Amino acid sequence: MQAMIPFPDIAPEIFSISLFGMEFALRWYALAYIVGIVIGWRIVVASVRRPALWPDNTAPTDARAVEDLLTWVILGVILGGRLGYVLFYQPSYYLANPGEILAVWQGGMAFHGGLMGVVLAVVVFSARRGIRWLSVADVLCMVTPVGLLLGRIANFVNAELWGRPTDLPWGVVFPSAAAQDCPDILGLCARHPSQLYEAALEGLILGAVLLWLGWRRGALKTPGTLTGLFFAGYGAARFLVEFVRQPDAQFVSDGNPLGLAWHVAGYGLTMGQILSLPMIVFGIGMILWARRARPS
Repeated sequence: MQAMIPFPDIAPEIFSISLFGMEFALRWYALAYIVGIVIGWRIVVASVRRPALWPDNTAPTDARAVEDLLTWVILGVILGGRLGYVLFYQPSYYLANPGEILAVWQGGMAFHGGLMGVVLAVVVFSARRGIRWLSVADVLCMVTPVGLLLGRIANFVNAELWGRPTDLPWGVVFPSAAAQDCPDILGLCARHPSQLYEAALEGLILGAVLLWLGWRRGALKTPGTLTGLFFAGYGAARFLVEFVRQPDAQFVSDGNPLGLAWHVAGYGLTMGQILSLPMIVFGIGMILWARRARPS
């Protein structure tokens, strides 16, 4: 008999209340965003209060300005994440239903889009204040894995973004009908807990490396280093996990059961892998550039 792990009995809502005939609920995913942003904000504030971490022993900004930066980052995450999902994953649907583009409460956010939104927010914020945008990007990249770790755990609690079917002993039996729709499998269908794989790689491991390099090894003194490491590290982690992650339904068809967004003769790449490859290339290029530009 195949070993498998039953899905834990955790509701996606922490609590809900009724006010004026309407139901308001706090979900684990929303809490993950809130806690991740607060922890990241406090680490950034602590970093700018330590001048010795930065080039010329001078932080790029002060603690008060970090609060303004936080507002820009939140807008970048929400707007970029939503528009990225619309453009990368379901452009034809939203072209036919433009009124639903801003309906973020219905779900649908893309990390790669949110990342581009944050990059734009950092560049605009830094230009308006006349500060080094790469140093701002470095410290934000250093704390972003905190949010990724919590967000992927929330994905697991929500029983969403699960992996492909597996017979490995740590396969999880997710409860939804879609998760149990596994061709050629009789009985319960166990799947890779790909959310937890990403939480470990993109969140825990990548975050620990970036924090250690930034706070203990002086990486913040070389602008661009942590930004490059984050892009390359996240891109590589996401590329690998895509091999066991269930693709979005719109990419799956009878002739393309693996859900490859680009393929030739059955071999190709998922949309997540296509979006991750430029991140890896950019990250490696940024690291090499930062090392060359580093003052002797």
